[in-house]
Amino acid sequence: MSKNTEAISSKYRGLDTWETSEILSALWDGQMRATASVLPALPSLSRSIQAAAHHLRTTDGRLIYVGAGSSGVISLLDSLELGSTFDWPEERMVVVLPGGTDLTNGLSDALEDSGDVAIDRINALRVCEADVVIGVSASGAVEFTLQALKRARDLGALTVGFANNSQSDMEAVAQYMVVAETGAEVIAGSTRMGAGTAQKILFNLFSTGLMTQLGAVHDNLMVNVRPSNKKLQNRCVTMTAQIAEVSEELARNAFTELGSVKRAVLGLAGVPADQIDDQLHLANGVLRHALPSKASSS
Repeated sequence: MSKNTEAISSKYRGLDTWETSEILSALWDGQMRATASVLPALPSLSRSIQAAAHHLRTTDGRLIYVGAGSSGVISLLDSLELGSTFDWPEERMVVVLPGGTDLTNGLSDALEDSGDVAIDRINALRVCEADVVIGVSASGAVEFTLQALKRARDLGALTVGFANNSQSDMEAVAQYMVVAETGAEVIAGSTRMGAGTAQKILFNLFSTGLMTQLGAVHDNLMVNVRPSNKKLQNRCVTMTAQIAEVSEELARNAFTELGSVKRAVLGLAGVPADQIDDQLHLANGVLRHALPSKASSS
């Protein structure tokens, strides 16, 4: 089977005449192949996460996602989760789509071919060396995404490319390239399917790995979650109790007083309230590094 996402596979010829169960089986098989395609990409994905984390750890740089079509929508979906889950500041998260992020009237497919529009968007954002720009394209050849990455790299930003074809044009403009080769789609060219599934997995892994590196996770707990409702407030209390090894009552009192899991845990570890924020800052937001040595090694 061809590795090109636009290829037409003879395996699925006559698909429209198949029984529904057979169609679903073929689509499921395509999804499983897409999932499997991510595994060989893990080493390059790891390198991109490490580079992005180093880039963002001590700066006020932004994460900027760029994509068109289904790829852009998938990047937008990932971006929407980072604030509530990991407390990533909204002002440090930008998504650049050809027609903007208001999708109530659908996608602006015609602008995918406009490199000039992409360059204008990057210039308007005042992209600089502190920023990390992630471009995503199934083919690796969408002009909007390529020109946005090229301009961002010219301005000094760190650039990462996600694609589903190897040896694509994107490799010339992305400093870190991550390729999940999904091959021909069951329905030829419908990259919202296999390629889209692989892209969603890549974004899930990239953003979660990045936020873990930046201190939003302690053990396997999302200690930066925003307590915006009762369920999440209770989760924060449970995390505080588990990390600090105290009763839920003590954890709730500390969390109520100090307002976050990290601050509550440090308070319970004996750090004076007026020193907690400074200690977290010195530790680059990593709770394990901010804890007094005895507590952090427990």
